[in-house]
Amino acid sequence: MSWLPKSPKARRRLWVVAAVAPILALAVGLSLWAMRDSVTFFFSPSEVTAENAPAGRVVRLGGLVEAGSVERDGTGEIAFVVTDNLASTRIVYRGELPDLFREGQGIVAQGAFQPDRTFRATQVLAKHDENYMPREVADRLKETGEWRPEDGAPARAGVPTT
Repeated sequence: MSWLPKSPKARRRLWVVAAVAPILALAVGLSLWAMRDSVTFFFSPSEVTAENAPAGRVVRLGGLVEAGSVERDGTGEIAFVVTDNLASTRIVYRGELPDLFREGQGIVAQGAFQPDRTFRATQVLAKHDENYMPREVADRLKETGEWRPEDGAPARAGVPTT
């Protein structure tokens, strides 16, 4: 008894699937192999080790900026420490920091570790919480009287503020 179907039409379909499957698998494999350098992994300071984030490999590092750790020198470099309350990592960055950057605030820095395990950032992104609102939206709500300054959130439509 043969494992091939008896119908000629079904056999043709099986041969087409058998011919297309390896080509498709090869295409997917080559695509993934080509994209391996464009993948950027995210780590917190306690997850970073020399094995999973070797020196020179571009990664993203996220956590809270430690209070009192921000240092600015005359050359335009800014150094600060990021923590996740389990471990801390020193980050060095040259450039403009985002407006939302401050001590105690969450940030994500993209860059690479140096051989001395200092993180050299090429980009710093400041994270915001769910209460963030663009300035234009806040100004418009203030103009219409729907802004609630006691909790910083806008009033719901149709609900009077007290």
